[in-house]
Amino acid sequence: MDLIEKTKKSELIFDGAVVHLYRDTVTLPGGGESFREYVKHLGAVCIVPITDKGEVVLERQYRYAVGQTLIEIPAGKLDSADEDPLKAALRELREETGAIPQEIIYLGDYYGSPAIMGERIYMYMARGLSFGETDLDKDEFLEVFTLPLDKAVEMVLDGEITDGKTQAAILRAKLMFEKNM
Repeated sequence: MDLIEKTKKSELIFDGAVVHLYRDTVTLPGGGESFREYVKHLGAVCIVPITDKGEVVLERQYRYAVGQTLIEIPAGKLDSADEDPLKAALRELREETGAIPQEIIYLGDYYGSPAIMGERIYMYMARGLSFGETDLDKDEFLEVFTLPLDKAVEMVLDGEITDGKTQAAILRAKLMFEKNM
């Protein structure tokens, strides 16, 4: 069965600095017509830094859209559509935690809300960390801390870590970490 929806007309509703909202008219697989409202986004990266002691480097950061301080892994948006996600992940890791890894492993992609948002998040795990200075953006405020990987997994399963990319990446990293030990 062909499940592809074909764009008939595309209208940019809002053109922001980070997000771009569209309303498209689409032809459905069955021949009918409908509309899709969605957000285009350049994409982002996230990285699970694991210390030599088996601890995950995490962050507490206030997220305005949900009105809560969340526990997350280091992450950030791509600076341009053609930026190498690996380089972006290394940049974000260093800026937010001061960490530079000896090894980085690609964990896969994450789409947080694919029905309405086209943001693709490239997930990584980093090991062999050495630490230097952080270099936070001027509008970025966060608290960096570490937890044993098993405790972070427990917090995901108990609902204490609610950020979707962090949940997916920590669980993948746990499985990869055990597989490669």
